Amino acid sequence: MAAHEPMTTEQIWRAVTAERATLAELLASLPEAALDHASLCADWRVRDVVAHVILSARPHLGSILVNLIRARGDLHRLIRDTAVRHAQRRTTGQLLAELRDIVDARIAAFGTTPADRLMDVLVHGQDIAVPLGIERTMPVAAARAGIQRVWEVGSPFHAREKFGGYRLVATDDEWAVGDGPVIEGSLTALLLLTTGREAALDRLAGDGVTRLLSERR
Repeated sequence: MAAHEPMTTEQIWRAVTAERATLAELLASLPEAALDHASLCADWRVRDVVAHVILSARPHLGSILVNLIRARGDLHRLIRDTAVRHAQRRTTGQLLAELRDIVDARIAAFGTTPADRLMDVLVHGQDIAVPLGIERTMPVAAARAGIQRVWEVGSPFHAREKFGGYRLVATDDEWAVGDGPVIEGSLTALLLLTTGREAALDRLAGDGVTRLLSERR
């Protein structure tokens, strides 16, 4: 993998701000019915994804603990349920106002980093845009930082474990990892793949895609 200067913490937070701001602009331009459209996240509407982006920017330990108990210790259920409840209790206008309010927030929940916040908003922007047929471009440096973070950490995606037998190659950057049959595509597509989004498969090429599809049958 070619060496790149990693983004500084300041650069990461600026990228987070930019992604939230452009996401708010995109959502404000959509008809209200679009927020009830299914997202790429299973069982989440677009408005539920928006609620999650808002909640992730203002974590509250007490609330997290209470909701973790409600979710019977299941972290994934906690994240889903809190987002869905939040979305149900707000109008579209209120959700968009809350999103604009957290654009500049620089808070990372315990156990996470600013890079996690960047990866999260990048991927969730695609979770919203892709099913609506909207092209949303990820800045290359931000996408590289996001996918590198996904590759380096284990939970929740376990990307290195799932894709270590492949060589992932970015077509819009010099980023590449792994050994084996090649899966190539944009950093955006590779980030979606490594975070479990099946929609990425149509945007990828290489012998590795064929093998990956055969293993999933």
